[in-house]
Amino acid sequence: MTKWRDLPHWEFSGTYLGSDRHGEWIGLPTGTHYERPGAAYDSPSPSVTLVPAADADERGWLAAFHASEHRIPGFNSPVEVYVDIATPPRWHGVELTAVDLDLDVVRGTSGRVWIDDEDEFAEHRVTLGYPDVVVAHAGINCDLVHRLVSERRAPFDGRAHLPWLDQLT
Repeated sequence: MTKWRDLPHWEFSGTYLGSDRHGEWIGLPTGTHYERPGAAYDSPSPSVTLVPAADADERGWLAAFHASEHRIPGFNSPVEVYVDIATPPRWHGVELTAVDLDLDVVRGTSGRVWIDDEDEFAEHRVTLGYPDVVVAHAGINCDLVHRLVSERRAPFDGRAHLPWLDQLT
């Protein structure tokens, strides 16, 4: 992941697990090291990331599905689903890249769903100069993902990721 204008952001390595009708799945075992300028952490539990299928209506996101009781730095309670709103992810050989557009759709293990970092998105829209088309695309994807996560519709139904998480663990 980078930020707009090719600024560095989170980097980490995962294992390609396979694909299904929802897209491609990447496994991130317990202990996966995440690093960005000024921050780093090792994952306390396994997770899988979904790269949306190429024919998806809107592809501007990457979704992480965590094992129970997964804690992300900065959050007070465990997180079940964490979706980065981003530019459409692209494969370059074995490397997956996307530009993180700040907005995140999160579902905690309590079932509460919220949009995180709207203030950061508004700030970066100005300071990093997000083009209007990028802002519109991020809004469309954020609204779509928020609805799907809130309604527990596939692949955010709490079941679609389980075979992949089982394969990883």
